Amino acid sequence: MSKAMGFRELGGPEVLRLEEVPEPRPGPGEVRIRTKAAGVQAFDVAVLAGLVPVPEPGAFTVPGNEFAGIVDEVGEGVEGFEAGDEVLGFGRLGAYQELVVAGQDQVVAKPPEMPWEVAGAFTAAAQTAEIAIERINVGPGDTVLVHGAAGSVGAMAVQLSRLRGAKALGVARPAWHEQVRALGAIPLAYSEDFVERVAPHGVTAAIDGVGGTALEYTVDLIEDRSRILTLVEHDRAGELGIRLTVNDRSAARLARLAGRYAKGELTHRIMATFPLAEAAEAMRTYQAGNIHGKIVLTMD
Repeated sequence: MSKAMGFRELGGPEVLRLEEVPEPRPGPGEVRIRTKAAGVQAFDVAVLAGLVPVPEPGAFTVPGNEFAGIVDEVGEGVEGFEAGDEVLGFGRLGAYQELVVAGQDQVVAKPPEMPWEVAGAFTAAAQTAEIAIERINVGPGDTVLVHGAAGSVGAMAVQLSRLRGAKALGVARPAWHEQVRALGAIPLAYSEDFVERVAPHGVTAAIDGVGGTALEYTVDLIEDRSRILTLVEHDRAGELGIRLTVNDRSAARLARLAGRYAKGELTHRIMATFPLAEAAEAMRTYQAGNIHGKIVLTMD
C-alpha cells in the first residue's frame, strides 16, 4: 500500500483526504515513479470543484498533473528508463501520491542541477509559457507585456520572451518588482493611467495571466489582437478576437526546457513547500492569491 491525497465529493481543499491505496503497477510503455515532489496549480482546484471531468465521479480521485521522482519499476517495452533514474513529468491526474504511473512519453531525465521541489513544479509553468509565446509569435524586436509576471507562468514567459530576443514588461504588485526586474523585465504596476504610461513602450504582444481590467487595458494597447493571449479569460477570447493556449505538452518540449534550466538560462521560484499530508493547506495558500512562485508538495 502507498499514500495518496484525493477526494470523493466535490468542493474545495476541505474535501481532500490522505488514504492508503494499492500500489499501482506500470503497464506496457509505462514507468512507475516514487514521487519526491508535485506542483499545486489552478487545474487542481478546478478538478476538485468539478469543473474538469474525472474518469469515475464519486470514486477516490487523486489530483495533480506535474511531478518529479525516482523510477522504481518499468513496464514491458519501455526504452530509455530504468529503476533509479531521476525524472520529472506530467499527466492529467494522479500526482498527489507517493507512487505515480506515467507513460514513458510523459517523463524526461531530471537535470542534476535541478532541485526536487523545482523539478516537481516545473512542467506546467514552463510548457504553458513556451506554448503561449509560440502562439503569439514572440521574436526579436517585440515588446511583450506580461500580466502576472511574478507568478510561475508569467515569470517563465518573461524569461522565454527575452531568450527569443524580445523586450519584456512585467506587470506585478510593487512588492514583487525586484523579483520581476531580476528576470530581466521592466516592472510595472496597475494604475488608472496604465494605458497612457505603457503605450510609449510600443507593446507588440501580450500574455494575460490575470484577466478582468488587465485584459481590457491590453486590448486598448495592441492593435493586432491575434498577438494577445489570455490564460484565464477563456469565455471572452472569441468575442475579443484574442488567442488561448493549447495543450501541446510533450516530453521533447519538457526536455528542452529542463535543459535550459540546467544551463542557467531559466530560473523557477518556489514560494512555499508543504508535506503531502498538508495538501489542503497548500491549496488554500494557492487560493488566497498573492502568488509569486510555485507551491509544492513534498513526499519525504
